[in-house]
Amino acid sequence: MKVVPFNVPKTAPEAFRFQEDIREHFYDQLHQHPELQLMLILKGEGTLVAGDYLGRFQANDLFIIGSEQPHVFRNDEVYYRTGKSKKKVHALSLYFHQQYVGDHFWNLTEMKAIRDFFKTSLRGYRVMGPTKERLSQIILGVKGKTGLERLQVFTELFQVLTQSRHLKALSVTAPYAVNQPVEGKRMNAILQFTFKESHRKIYLEEVAEIAHLSTEAFCRYFKMRTQKTYTTFLNEVRVSNACRLLMNQEMSIQDVCFQSGFTNISNFNRIFKRVTGKSPSTYLNEQSLKSVR
Repeated sequence: MKVVPFNVPKTAPEAFRFQEDIREHFYDQLHQHPELQLMLILKGEGTLVAGDYLGRFQANDLFIIGSEQPHVFRNDEVYYRTGKSKKKVHALSLYFHQQYVGDHFWNLTEMKAIRDFFKTSLRGYRVMGPTKERLSQIILGVKGKTGLERLQVFTELFQVLTQSRHLKALSVTAPYAVNQPVEGKRMNAILQFTFKESHRKIYLEEVAEIAHLSTEAFCRYFKMRTQKTYTTFLNEVRVSNACRLLMNQEMSIQDVCFQSGFTNISNFNRIFKRVTGKSPSTYLNEQSLKSVR
């Protein structure tokens, strides 16, 4: 997938870079960077696209974005309503790259497990279970640490990660680097259009026009860069929106079906189960149980 290259702000040599984001919404352009990123979401909900993965994110989620993995944390539309919502997003990110500490340090024998982890993390991970709890504690304690304390954080983080069995891969395929910025602009236009218009029927001719391609060329273009058809991607976006509506527990499954862009309930049930592994009614019941705990 061709995307926008993203430059992490450069500072003095250090084991990793720390970034705190408190804003109206997360950066909403599909992008990639050479750094491995750990992102702990403290506030904010929406849809994560990472390589060929698409799914929901919410507060307390922890993700690993692999080096050069195309990704975007796209917040729900409520975060874009100027003056109508006081919602904010809040996230802490740690960025790691061998250039930060230098090749000599990176090539030490003791670093082999970490080098191997970088190679296996190219598809990204959702961090779960005890690993998420431990890493979240470490990340929350990073702010303000300097000197040897930051180096201790580096070693502790990767000691946990390289031994963890609670990492769920996001993307099926590994990423590849950006070649042409114009392609990033095209893909971002497709994504922005899809996120905004997924609630209604979308014709392939419409999105092909957005991409400045013929319908046939667009279908080939999208499949080659995402490893899925546009219809499959659109349905995944709709399921993500349906999950958001079901989590609010204020609408019937039938209303959720039509508001998220599906045209009949049987098709909605089938696609929802294919994407999430469970039926809409099961998903709704699980959300109801969570709310009473």
